[in-house]
Amino acid sequence: MASNPKSLGNRVGSLQCDNTTLHLLKANDYVANAIREKLKNVCVINVCSSPGSGKTTLMQETGKRLANDINISVLVGDPETDRDAVRMQEVGINALQIVTGGMCHIEAQMILQALDHIDLSETDLLFIENVGNLLCPSAFDLGEDYRVTLLATTEGDDKPKKYPRMFLTSELMVVSKADLLPYVPFTVENVTKDAREVNPNIEVLTISTLKGDGMDQWCQWLKDKVAEKKAKNTEE
Repeated sequence: MASNPKSLGNRVGSLQCDNTTLHLLKANDYVANAIREKLKNVCVINVCSSPGSGKTTLMQETGKRLANDINISVLVGDPETDRDAVRMQEVGINALQIVTGGMCHIEAQMILQALDHIDLSETDLLFIENVGNLLCPSAFDLGEDYRVTLLATTEGDDKPKKYPRMFLTSELMVVSKADLLPYVPFTVENVTKDAREVNPNIEVLTISTLKGDGMDQWCQWLKDKVAEKKAKNTEE
């Protein structure tokens, strides 16, 4: 089996942490592998970003656009409240809230427990909407097939170099709120250059969820990944 770039042994940089933290990460990686075994027939995407990047709005619009093509479920992580899950349920998405109780990230054990409350037989694509944070979630493998990081144009285009681990462990960077590009000091060219200096293999999409720009490409990317997962399992 190929090594997982999100696992403890393959993360960038030196781990400045004590034995307790190392044990926690090793235990998390063990549970993440158990999740992969459990979800062999489900494509799992871990969506990360800073607060306010548009994750929930993107999940809502994605659910509406793909309702007739893919069965989608969402696990939503937040330190408090179930507001985001309610927003998704209001547009017909099967969503379940994970309240972390102040923790700045989701851990694999939380996902494993939440899976008991989802009809996996009716799920082709499982989104994990992580807690808004570009730092802590990057260290925790959640058993996902792909990690997607949203970066809003309102945040500035210097984030890939400031938070390299998040972009190193992501397969796709989505530049969100592209409709605001004329009004903010942000260039897609600069952020793409920095992201690919951190991770040469990262894909980049630019979207405006509100105006619809790039949403067709995003939805096609998702459909392709779901199809690839199903084809892989058929071959095995």
